[in-house]
Amino acid sequence: MFVDRVKIKLVAGKGGNGIVAWRREKFLPKGGPYGGNGGRGGDVILQADPNYYSLEAHRNRKVLRAKNGMEGGTNLRQGRSGEKLIIKVPFGTLVNDPETGNILHDFTHDQPKWVACKGGKGGLGNNHFKTSTNRAPNKCTMGKPGEELEVELVLKLIADIGLVGMPNAGKSTLMTSITKAHVKIGAYPFTTLSPNLSYVQCEDYSRILVADIPGIIENAHLNKGLGIEFLKHIERTSALVFVIDASGSEDRDPFEDYSILRKEIGAYNPDLLEKPFVVALNKIDCVESSEHINSFKERFEGSPDQLFPISAKDKKGLGAFVEALLSLSKGENQPATTH
Repeated sequence: MFVDRVKIKLVAGKGGNGIVAWRREKFLPKGGPYGGNGGRGGDVILQADPNYYSLEAHRNRKVLRAKNGMEGGTNLRQGRSGEKLIIKVPFGTLVNDPETGNILHDFTHDQPKWVACKGGKGGLGNNHFKTSTNRAPNKCTMGKPGEELEVELVLKLIADIGLVGMPNAGKSTLMTSITKAHVKIGAYPFTTLSPNLSYVQCEDYSRILVADIPGIIENAHLNKGLGIEFLKHIERTSALVFVIDASGSEDRDPFEDYSILRKEIGAYNPDLLEKPFVVALNKIDCVESSEHINSFKERFEGSPDQLFPISAKDKKGLGAFVEALLSLSKGENQPATTH
């Protein structure tokens, strides 16, 4: 199950208590104070991990606590510090204040770790209070409570390429054809109900991380269809691929579908239209596709190098298409964007 938003309360560990103890040995009648300090409570640390793609592991966890520190011991023994709690999250996760919406931390590759709550300090044993005038202090202090913080974790996928398209455009089939992902495919709208993420393995052993975004329809920015719930995942991609059904099935106009996609993405965030992109004119295995592709090329205002007629089903035209994805992911020869 793909989960991209959770609310959690984080609680760091409490510091261990100091103790009152006395040194009592046969030949030391005035042994003095011998109580140790308590250990520090464990910190709560959030850490981005490239093996995590969802917040599913935390969806049923309301409170996450680090371990408390142990109390001090006799013989001036320091209590053991509480174990740190390390919470793994995907890269691209935002930590928000649920009340104000302010961003507390953004897990990018430059900032993969964040100490959310610090553990409480340990209490002091009675040996700490010994002075020249008070040789036998009979007091200690309690450990301090750890910090607490309520946060909302919001995932915005970080990927090299984002596949966007209308329902039934063939994004899932394309994802399966160019990656090792096992994506649900069906001849009905909204087969993909959550983003899929997988790598394209290139001949030079480099990899391209591709995100398949669930189908976008007209007025998606007004919460029609699957709404804007997954449009946020496009924001972190380096480049976009518009997957268009070139067969014109259901009497649809492929260029009109392309225009709707750009309109909806622009309505959600105009900056997304500045990303480099290519267009995959899918389903060239259908007889009707040739006429629609010629019409698309006549109306398309960008460079012809941005258009790739392919058949994801029959794996036709995918070689040049994957090479274009590699160039986009490396920022090489990026075609100019059009509006």
